[in-house]
Amino acid sequence: MARALPLPHPGPATERDLDDLPEDVIGQIVDGELIVHPRPDPPHTEAASALTGFLFAPLRQGIGGPGGWVILVEPKIRFGSQILVPDLAGWRQERFVSPRKGPYTVIPDWLCEVLSPSTMRFDRVTKLPIYAREGVAHVWLMDPVARTLEVLRLHERSWLIAAVHENAEKVRAEPFEAVEIDLSLIWGDFPEEPVEEEPA
Repeated sequence: MARALPLPHPGPATERDLDDLPEDVIGQIVDGELIVHPRPDPPHTEAASALTGFLFAPLRQGIGGPGGWVILVEPKIRFGSQILVPDLAGWRQERFVSPRKGPYTVIPDWLCEVLSPSTMRFDRVTKLPIYAREGVAHVWLMDPVARTLEVLRLHERSWLIAAVHENAEKVRAEPFEAVEIDLSLIWGDFPEEPVEEEPA
């Protein structure tokens, strides 16, 4: 669950507050509040890592794909007055600027959020409107438990569902149609959630 932490000083949260957090949490700043989530569970981490493996070589290095992209894992990005940490972010190479220090300030062309029970509401209700307002062209929402990939495209500052994929499909999803992604290799073999038996 997300929680807002009290600050050791008056006023809105700052980048320093993010830097002071322990390594086992992820901090973000929304409307001046420091929002903290626990580090994700294995299904989330493994799905994000597998997707990075599919995208990095063809998109960043041009190996078996078009190249021309910068793909980063969990970058801190400034969206106006907010600082958010998407699971993956991508910029077209010609737009990318690497800061010497602090959050990235160029709005990404693509973002991916890997949904988990502790972050799903925050990702959908809080972050998606910010991404739309700031002009992110595409967002992917991956749910490793439900085994779904939602592909969202920005249209007049609102999200259109461009496609929904599931299970073991092999997909070419915008804006990365040049790269085939085998979803069966994204989800992995996670144990099923235990079913709680009702008392007799």
